[in-house]
Amino acid sequence: MPVEAVKKEKDTSRNWVAGLDELERTPVTETRLGRLGAKLWAGTWPKVLALILVVGSWQLLFLSGWKKPWVLPSPLTVWQDLVAYASTSDYWEAILITAQRALSGFALSVLVGTVLGIAVARFKPLRAAIGSLITGLQTMPSIMWFPLAILLFKISESAILFVVVLGAVPSIANGIISGIDYVPPAWKRVGAVLGMKGFTLYRHVILPATLPSFVSGLKQGWAFAWRSLMAGELLVIVAGQGSVGALMQGAREFNDSARVLTWILTILFIGILVDSVFKAADNRIRRSWGLHQDR
Repeated sequence: MPVEAVKKEKDTSRNWVAGLDELERTPVTETRLGRLGAKLWAGTWPKVLALILVVGSWQLLFLSGWKKPWVLPSPLTVWQDLVAYASTSDYWEAILITAQRALSGFALSVLVGTVLGIAVARFKPLRAAIGSLITGLQTMPSIMWFPLAILLFKISESAILFVVVLGAVPSIANGIISGIDYVPPAWKRVGAVLGMKGFTLYRHVILPATLPSFVSGLKQGWAFAWRSLMAGELLVIVAGQGSVGALMQGAREFNDSARVLTWILTILFIGILVDSVFKAADNRIRRSWGLHQDR
């Protein structure tokens, strides 16, 4: 066969292959886009429906005249107040102060809860001594600690931090204790065969295996820390610190129910935002473990 004919045949074959590759590539892209759109819609419509039901019920309750408008304003009034207030510096400064308290308290809680959880899981006498105490502390309402916190630290940032840490640490510690308890013994034996022991074994085998339970404990710990902080800011108002709780309490004293509801919606939105962060972390762990299924 002549050389030119061979080259021509090869070029024709390449064109056919390129065309087939393009035909295969296009449906895959469309399928991925379709799946992404379906996934976004599946995650969006329940939230939209819930929002419509809540706002609709609120509007019907307002129209029924059950309470005076200055006690229970309409959704539109609260929305207008939220939009107007969000354009001021006081609104964002209050959120910043509260966020700094939440993050510092939660970070300290993670440190203390992780160390405590590992210590209790590792040493049996320590578990026998305080294992049930940690669970007992987790069930205690955080607001019960505020009288003691005020006696110890007076009206100060330390009093709020004290209660936030006490509210979050038990959940974080229990999360890591539960995770360590459920690490398969075979994994520990494999680590020992590979020469791992002590801190090395915990770092490379046990702690990675506890991640799902640990993230769950972090999520619960954040919920307790956030609730403790909100209660603390309503009860312990530090002079010169216009936090979310302090401004909300001030709005209540002036019977400004629209502003109170504005802060309630703000707190709810922050909670949903943080929950989405934890959900993303949990999904990432599931994918790394081969447990996440795209639907």
